[in-house]
Amino acid sequence: MDSKGVDRDHASADPLSRLGAAGLAGWVLLLLLGLALLASFWVVVPAGSRGVWLHFGQVQPHPLGEGVHFMVPLVDRVENLTVRVQKQEIPTEASSEDLQDVFADVAVNWHIPADRVAQVFQRIGRETAVVDRVLNPAIEETIKAVMAHYRAEAVITQRDQVKAEVDQALRDRLRPYDLAVDDVALTTIHFSQQFREAVEAKQIAEQEAKRAEFVARRAIREAEIEINLARGKAEAHRLLQSTLTTEVLRYQALQKWNGHLPLILGTDPSSVIELKDLMPGANPPPSEATSGG
Repeated sequence: MDSKGVDRDHASADPLSRLGAAGLAGWVLLLLLGLALLASFWVVVPAGSRGVWLHFGQVQPHPLGEGVHFMVPLVDRVENLTVRVQKQEIPTEASSEDLQDVFADVAVNWHIPADRVAQVFQRIGRETAVVDRVLNPAIEETIKAVMAHYRAEAVITQRDQVKAEVDQALRDRLRPYDLAVDDVALTTIHFSQQFREAVEAKQIAEQEAKRAEFVARRAIREAEIEINLARGKAEAHRLLQSTLTTEVLRYQALQKWNGHLPLILGTDPSSVIELKDLMPGANPPPSEATSGG
């Protein structure tokens, strides 16, 4: 009897507990819906961005700054656009003044001015649309226009000037779209294989020509030195001949004489006659003196 009563008490308590749990879940659901509805009245614009306010789909001229802003659901909408500096890299192809193919990798740092966000969104759209519809085509056309003013070799030798012209031309081209260019970099510039081979052949020819010119100049200098030496020797001989007289030659011979007269050899190897013996007043040779006795 007691067990049946307990069972009836548990049976009557289960529906109540289930009803209480369902009621709690309902309240939680209502709370969440209320919070979601309340949150829909507010919008957050993150740092480095500006909010484009659309009232009944119409773009309002004044963008929303960073922070929390009140809006009416189904009436107002906010599109966030970044105003930070963005980098866009794109490979380009152009032709030089001498009709050589020029391939350049261009990196552009750009941003949307904070006070022009609404106008950019109204005319172009979000950042992806800005890049695809305006920025990339502008970069390609600018590179083609600038490269056409330079010969292929000048693109390398005057790279800083080419970069400055690309920078200024791109700024002018994007200004009507309310886009600001911070910097332009020509990260890589290269040419076709045929042009590279032609440049290499030209450099080799120029080096050989310079080497030949150096050899020719050295030969000319050496010839001039030889001519000057020959002229100097000829002048020395001329001066020497003009100053050599009989007295001078006799004096030089006496200065070099050792005091001994030369010997005269006859046909007989044993006969030797000294020159002093033939001089006047000299004693006769020993052989003659002996034969006289």
